[in-house]
Amino acid sequence: MNKIIIAIMASSLVPAAAMAQSAVTVYGVVDAGFVRETGGAEGKVNTLNSGVASGSRLGFKGTEDLGGGNKAYFVLENGMKIDTGSAGQGGLLFGRQAYVGLSGTPGSVSFGRQYSPYYRTMRDTVDPFCDGLAGQAGNITASNARLDNMVGYSSPALYGFAAELAVGLGEVAGNSAAKRAYSSVLSYTAKSLVVTLGWHQQQNALATDSSSNTLLGAKYDFGVAEGHLGYVRNKGLLGARSEDAIIGATVPFGPHKVYASYVRHDDATNANRDASQWGIGYTYALSKRTDLYAAYARISNRNGATFKVGNATTDGTGNTGTNLGIRHIF
Repeated sequence: MNKIIIAIMASSLVPAAAMAQSAVTVYGVVDAGFVRETGGAEGKVNTLNSGVASGSRLGFKGTEDLGGGNKAYFVLENGMKIDTGSAGQGGLLFGRQAYVGLSGTPGSVSFGRQYSPYYRTMRDTVDPFCDGLAGQAGNITASNARLDNMVGYSSPALYGFAAELAVGLGEVAGNSAAKRAYSSVLSYTAKSLVVTLGWHQQQNALATDSSSNTLLGAKYDFGVAEGHLGYVRNKGLLGARSEDAIIGATVPFGPHKVYASYVRHDDATNANRDASQWGIGYTYALSKRTDLYAAYARISNRNGATFKVGNATTDGTGNTGTNLGIRHIF
């Protein structure tokens, strides 16, 4: 029955000629959870949120075989808030992702609104919470999640090495450098080990200053657990400097999975606004597509630092956060 419904939806959204040539998939995530936050100016905040572990979404992706090992592909992904039924990402139709590309032996190139290479390596290698739940590293570290007007290139793997390069065009009339962003990752994969080196730079609105982040990350699969490490050097606007360190673990056993991490932020300016966060999370798989989750995180801010405990779709209101919910993937 599910396959029939998906086929009807896909056929209604894609022209018949395209359906004949392409493989189109409809996919998504439906996530809802209770969130309790304390330690902020608003006091104790209790809410039912959408997208606590993973942002709720409805997506369409497809590929077309062009022959000779070459393919055309696309992704259109809408973010939504299932607690209210409204659109996410400020109301954008396909605010999560919207891009088209080509792939072949030399690699792949894509055009549109996409996740930056820096963000993907932080999410997939360094952060055991994968940028979701209260313990996510992005509560303290820069995530650099999406780039508009992005042109991205991904190389094929060679002896375990691979590279990703991207530029987000600022598209400011008369100043091509304004708001421009660059993002790149060099990775090495060998059996149980992944090591990544990432860099991200963002120009300000006038191209008179820029912020940048340099990330060295690693993940190792010990069999009974995965270990995660990350070190980030940050350059902010107006001479701001800081460093972040991340250490974490993912421990699966049967349908259970436990996540834990510690994140440290060291402010190198005279203000010395340091912070640290520890978080713990748990998921229980009811099936291959549905799980229950729980998480808790606490941030210790110093000297006026204002970091907050958020989750996959909200920035949070205080320095502690507790999550409890359900996620279904289709």
